[in-house]
Amino acid sequence: MVAIEWLSQLIGSGILSLVPPLLAIALAIATRRPMLALFLGIWSGAIIHTGGHGIAQTFDWIVAAIIVDDGFHVQILVFTLLLGSGVALIWRLGGAIAVRNWATNRLETQQTVGLTTWGLGIAMFFDDYANTAIVGSTMREISDQLRISREKLAYIVDSTAAPVATLGISSWVAFQLSLIGSAYEEMGVAGEAPTAFATFVRSIPYNTYALLAIVMVGIVVYTGRDYGEMLDAEHRARTTGAVNREGAQPLQKVEEDLGEPIDERPMLRTFFAPVVVLVAVTLAGAFWTGYQSWQSSQAEAGAPTAFGAAVNDAGFTQVLIDVVGAGSFATALIWGSFAMVVTAIAIGLAYGLFDIGEGVETVIDGFGIMLTAVTILVLAWTISSVAETLGTGEYVATVAEPYLSEALLPVLILFVAAFVAFTMGSSWATMGLVTPIAVRVAYEFGSGFELVPVAVGAVFSGAIFGDHASPISDTTVLSATFSGADLIDHVRTQLPYALTVFLVVVGCYLLNGYLGVPPIVFLPLGVVVLVGLVVGLSELDAGRKGLEPVATEPVVSGPEPEGEIDADSTGGDE
Repeated sequence: MVAIEWLSQLIGSGILSLVPPLLAIALAIATRRPMLALFLGIWSGAIIHTGGHGIAQTFDWIVAAIIVDDGFHVQILVFTLLLGSGVALIWRLGGAIAVRNWATNRLETQQTVGLTTWGLGIAMFFDDYANTAIVGSTMREISDQLRISREKLAYIVDSTAAPVATLGISSWVAFQLSLIGSAYEEMGVAGEAPTAFATFVRSIPYNTYALLAIVMVGIVVYTGRDYGEMLDAEHRARTTGAVNREGAQPLQKVEEDLGEPIDERPMLRTFFAPVVVLVAVTLAGAFWTGYQSWQSSQAEAGAPTAFGAAVNDAGFTQVLIDVVGAGSFATALIWGSFAMVVTAIAIGLAYGLFDIGEGVETVIDGFGIMLTAVTILVLAWTISSVAETLGTGEYVATVAEPYLSEALLPVLILFVAAFVAFTMGSSWATMGLVTPIAVRVAYEFGSGFELVPVAVGAVFSGAIFGDHASPISDTTVLSATFSGADLIDHVRTQLPYALTVFLVVVGCYLLNGYLGVPPIVFLPLGVVVLVGLVVGLSELDAGRKGLEPVATEPVVSGPEPEGEIDADSTGGDE
């Protein structure tokens, strides 16, 4: 009886809500078997929730995670499978060979490839899913040719995708604006508060982790310096050519699963044309769905439905954010990936590289290379639902709230958001949970609304860091998938860099809270500190391991080209 009462008290206190996500994360890192770890984490949550064996509840949660949010997750799964088919078709058509031959002559150093990848990631600010898919798939063959480890590519992709999405015109920003506006309305201060957009703009300098994470990628790529397990991965790739470690389990294994490509006539257009169509159709689709939804909302509110009239009324930036925010990026991604598949098949048929039967077989093979990633995505979404059902986020926020003070406010919010995101594996769920609490606390602590932008920025910073550090995050899974990396290898190599940035962010917040140092000072100071830490830690770790802090630049002759690039192609005959 005593044991039962004690267990009931634990369940009531909420502390057991931490068990499922922490168990899944610990097992995933320790065993390097994320699917097993996630399933056991879900099952443990079902046992806690039901008080029984929990098998039925486990599968109920898995099914619910797939069909939740009006089919949003189903749309992401369809997009992922179609993109796998697009990648398979490009491989089959010899696009990878063409890109390798082209890159050998033009992108001669790892630094150039790394900076190109970083720049593409910043440019794809409109959606983090599209960012990881497009940048990872585009740069994977090129980085392989220059002996950049898959772990390094996954880090560049992952640590750019979500941060830039929180700063540019994207679905993320629209979601953030809705959270801020809803928090003001729930507090009953919407009439006197600044607009949600004004609060968001003022919060950008305090979204310090996102800003410095992007800068950190640039520093690491430009200097070529690494530390932690990334140093080992880069030395392995550059000295042996093995872009993945021996025994790694990449979430996408194109070469092994699809066999040899057609090497008779490698053309750059077989690579770039499908990718360009993917980007163009996705952007157009997002804007079109957003415009349609925005017009409906404007009509319901009795506001102008013509774009020009609305701009005159609310300003161009606000209208553009409203349109982009109303867009269905999941739908647009499906359209874009389908158009990518159709384009690749059309090229194959037009140039006589395969017949329609072979094209369809390749599409099906492309579904196959994504099955591991799709399975992990579903399980990651499910563990997030488990944490939400058990009240993990609410428990963490409740425990931390009594320790808040004005000077420590951003630091404590940062830690709470980071832990919630780490355990739930979702930046959006974290922002949705923590933002209303943070806005209310900041309003009560400060004189008016002065501290609200600081608190909002700290929520976003913590949410993105937790997302980067967690192996159960969907963007972490997708970054590893489209970069062709082992999921746990990606997490283990990225974590030291994410922690470095996180600690610098804590220092910036403390300077601001205790000494009143403004962002215009602590942000440049943070960049300088990051440079110093990268140099110092790389020297220290390399000396400890008997390696060079900058992995030796190989002379990349690569294998002999398996065919000249077709002169009638994107790259010409240079």
